[in-house]
Amino acid sequence: MDLVIPQHVAIILDGNGRWAKSKGMPRSYGHSRGAKNLEVICEDAYNMGIKYLTVYLFSTENWKRSQEEVSALMQLFRRYTKTSIKTAKKNNMKVRVLGDPSALDDDLQKNLAELVESSKDHTGLNFQIAINYGSRNEIVRAIRHLAGDCVEGRVAPEEITEEMFSGYLDTREVPDPDLLIRTSGEQRLSNYLMWQLAYSEFYFTEVPWPAFTKDDLWKAIEKYNGRERRFGGRLEE
Repeated sequence: MDLVIPQHVAIILDGNGRWAKSKGMPRSYGHSRGAKNLEVICEDAYNMGIKYLTVYLFSTENWKRSQEEVSALMQLFRRYTKTSIKTAKKNNMKVRVLGDPSALDDDLQKNLAELVESSKDHTGLNFQIAINYGSRNEIVRAIRHLAGDCVEGRVAPEEITEEMFSGYLDTREVPDPDLLIRTSGEQRLSNYLMWQLAYSEFYFTEVPWPAFTKDDLWKAIEKYNGRERRFGGRLEE
C-alpha cells in the first residue's frame, strides 16, 4: 500500500546541545550541525511530497539561556538567513517567518525580511521558520489585533469564529500541521503551535536533531500512516 504523505509537517528541532556534548564538542557545534541538517531535510521533505515544513528555531523562552549561547545562536541565524536566500532560490522554496521578529537585532530582521521577500513567488516547498516564537505570545498578539478590529468596527464580536481567529495567527497562510515530530526524546509541545496542532498526529523519537535523517523522516510518516485519524467519531476519508 502506498503511504499517504502528510501535507504539512512541523518539527521541534531538539537535541543539538546534547548531541554535541556526546561528541565532546561545545553546544555551538551542535547548533551549527543542526542548521546544516535542516537544509538536507528540507530537500528530502520536498522530494517525498511534503508541501509545508515548519520548524521551531528559537522560542520566546530561549532568551533565558546563557548570554554566550544566545549570542552564538544569533550569529548562526545571521549566517543561516544569508545562505538561505541562495538556497531558497536554488530550490524554489517559499519562506515565511513565524513569531515576533521585533526583539531581534535590526540586521537579522533585515535578513529575514529579505529572505521572505525574495522567495515570495517561489512554488516549491513552503518553509516556515519559527523564530522568537511562542504559541501563547502568538495568540495574545492575534487577540490584540482582533480586538483592535472590533473597536474600529471592522469586526463584530458575534461574527468571530474559529476560522476567523485562525486568520489572525502567524500561520494564516498555511494549513494546520498533519504531523508533529519532536526529536531527542522529549514529549511536550514547549509552547509550539498549540492552536494549530489541535488535531495533528504526534511522533517522538530519541534521535537528536543533528543525527536525524531521511530514513527517520520516513519512519515518522510510516507511523503516521499506521494511525486511524478520527474526527467527530468518523474515520477520516
